[in-house]
Amino acid sequence: MQSAVNLDPERNLALDLVRATEAAAIAAVRHLGRGDKNLVDGAAVDAMRPILGGVSMRGTVVIGEGEKDDAPMLFNGEQVGNGTGPEVDIAVDPVDGTTLTAKAMPNALAVVALAERGSMLDPGPVFYMEKLAVSGDFADAVDFEAPIERNLKWIAKAKGVAVEDLAVCILDRPRHADLVDRIRKAGSRIKFILDGDVAGAILAADPDHDVDLLVGVGGTPEGVIAACALKCMGGAIFGRLKPDDDDMRQRAVDAGYDVDKVLTIDDLVAGDNVFFAATGVTDGELLKGVQYRKGEVWTQSLSMRSRSRARRLVDTRHNLERSNLIVRPSGN
Repeated sequence: MQSAVNLDPERNLALDLVRATEAAAIAAVRHLGRGDKNLVDGAAVDAMRPILGGVSMRGTVVIGEGEKDDAPMLFNGEQVGNGTGPEVDIAVDPVDGTTLTAKAMPNALAVVALAERGSMLDPGPVFYMEKLAVSGDFADAVDFEAPIERNLKWIAKAKGVAVEDLAVCILDRPRHADLVDRIRKAGSRIKFILDGDVAGAILAADPDHDVDLLVGVGGTPEGVIAACALKCMGGAIFGRLKPDDDDMRQRAVDAGYDVDKVLTIDDLVAGDNVFFAATGVTDGELLKGVQYRKGEVWTQSLSMRSRSRARRLVDTRHNLERSNLIVRPSGN
């Protein structure tokens, strides 16, 4: 019996995952600006599923984005891969930022992550979580349960800068109004994101970008996917499940979840053999979006693996007629 922990290093899983996110991004952008986020998600899922189906792995979808809003999805528990190779967990968000794509706004990504079987947190009934993400260099300078003002002070001290020099990434939601006010009163700048906080977490963990911290409440599936990305980068993310109401809280407790526990990156994705891939759907700070050119489709992707800490920026020009990643609209 093949061990689940022995992922064959010769298997080009990293490139296989990039092909899957490329296919999803190319399909999703066909519906750019049409105002229908489910149409965006459905096209991306339909394009991504057959690519994942051909990968040499025995994968189980642990994170299948779409469940909380009845959107099209690669569903939780779905088996993917060609039935050979390692047993793995899959976390997938065919478009992290469906609303952004539907409105032709920046920073939408197609993302997928892979790890050894049994290593990813299954969010269960809790769709949202509180999050804090930083560069790994400053993981010891923050305390998830401390007031935001103290964390800003500690991060500034660790970086050797003033609190006023820090930029905090946060989802633009009414629930964050008080948090935003406190951050501004402390003197730090706010960098709002309208949707999709996987990219925000990556920006916060990358010292090459002008984001020092991501905080706030966002989706639990996105939290697990972000943890996969940050494990590949050596970043840090902390979280705590946030049930919507007492009924959801009780269902989570009955299912064995500790909703008061502060989760670390290793709670969200264990082990050190994690793969992550993302392709830009719309232009953003992290990646360029899909561009249709004469006879070609251009994509830009990020490929990462935790074991090697390799990070690759992949620029690809797909031949419009020959690429098997491009799903052509019916009637063409």
